[in-house]
Amino acid sequence: MNISEIADRAGVSRAAVSRYFNNGYISEEKREAIRRVVEETGYRPSLNAQTLRTKRTRMIGVIVPKIASASIGRIVEGILSVLNENGYQMILAVTQNDPKKEMEYLASFDHKRVDGVILAGTVFSSEYRKILKNLTVPIVIVGQELPGYSCVFHDDYHATYDLTRLFFEKGRKKLGYIGALQQDQAVGSERYRGFCDAVRDAGYGELGKNYVVAAFTVAAGYEKTRELLERCGELDGIICATDTMAAGAMQYLCEQKIRVPEQILVAGQGDSEIGRVTAVPLITVHYSYEKSGETAVHILLELLGEKESACEEVRLGYYLVDEKAK
Repeated sequence: MNISEIADRAGVSRAAVSRYFNNGYISEEKREAIRRVVEETGYRPSLNAQTLRTKRTRMIGVIVPKIASASIGRIVEGILSVLNENGYQMILAVTQNDPKKEMEYLASFDHKRVDGVILAGTVFSSEYRKILKNLTVPIVIVGQELPGYSCVFHDDYHATYDLTRLFFEKGRKKLGYIGALQQDQAVGSERYRGFCDAVRDAGYGELGKNYVVAAFTVAAGYEKTRELLERCGELDGIICATDTMAAGAMQYLCEQKIRVPEQILVAGQGDSEIGRVTAVPLITVHYSYEKSGETAVHILLELLGEKESACEEVRLGYYLVDEKAK
């Protein structure tokens, strides 16, 4: 089968068939006629031929730090939903939280091996920024704000600020914080900055020193809770940068016979499934991860459709999740 035969069977022009396979505009009547012929014949267009003709691969490279992450999974789901609707396929690269691997994948995706890249980046060194600057394909960054590039990110600072204020409203006065590496601008730096400013504005600025850094795992949350309590003494609230850390904190407190939330109130961030299966409902922050993935693809498709386009920065909102308040 070829485009001419498809056109003859459907009773439409070759141009209409071409627009159908390239997501161009055609009437619903013609679209339905072509769709029926395609289903009956099992026809699939040649990807190589399309690439030679359009100079497009219809492939999008997606780089993520890990796959064992609820937030990353939701971002990827959002990305896929829009790519599928627009006839694109995804090549997924997992870096295992290694910035050097991120740079290697960026280089491998460059030079038109994919039409564009969506990057869930973590740490942007000077070397990393140089690679980004020299990319020949459009890129959209998810989860981090990077001036000069199209990006979709959350208001991590105000989310943690409001979460900390909620603890004070619940009468908690001696708080501790389990965070991520400061090199991670969003989850590490901005969320911790929100905590520090909130305790300062409440008149408890010294609480900003009640701080430890953990990896993004339950085991790290468990171990760092022990370290936090040994360093700070008695606390009545622990705020964590992620739900997985918070789940580990709850596990440690339970084993130590410390009642949650009566003695220590615990909160995470991310509104993930793990927070819904803890012994006590986890106070958390909902971020629109699926929407961030969807928005990133929409921006990238706009960049692919324009020879020149201004960078677009989208900051998404959040809301607190407190099951006890319902």
